[in-house]
Amino acid sequence: YDVLFISMLFLTLLLLFLALFPGAFNCCTKVSDEIPKGILRRVERFEIQKADGLCHLEAVILYIEGRKFCVSPRIRKVKKWMKKNKHKIPRKKTHGRKQRRTKIIKKKEKKQ
Repeated sequence: YDVLFISMLFLTLLLLFLALFPGAFNCCTKVSDEIPKGILRRVERFEIQKADGLCHLEAVILYIEGRKFCVSPRIRKVKKWMKKNKHKIPRKKTHGRKQRRTKIIKKKEKKQ
């Protein structure tokens, strides 16, 4: 009886933790300090992991063909590539729409 109760309590707490902190097990725990030549050309999108909150390591997460690669943000080649490929960072949709609307309105005003 006690073993069943303790195991159910542990399982409940684990599920609660996963619900409250969904990104806790999605952090890069190791980063590569080198990157093979052809990798950056194949990156579909990337994210920047900061060393705060649940993740305790700075990293650039590269997504290639559904796989995740963690590399150091200090690699010169990666820094240069990130500047050129800012569009590959997932954006918040509402913010992007507001900016587009204002640009369209400004263009219409100029035509009149």
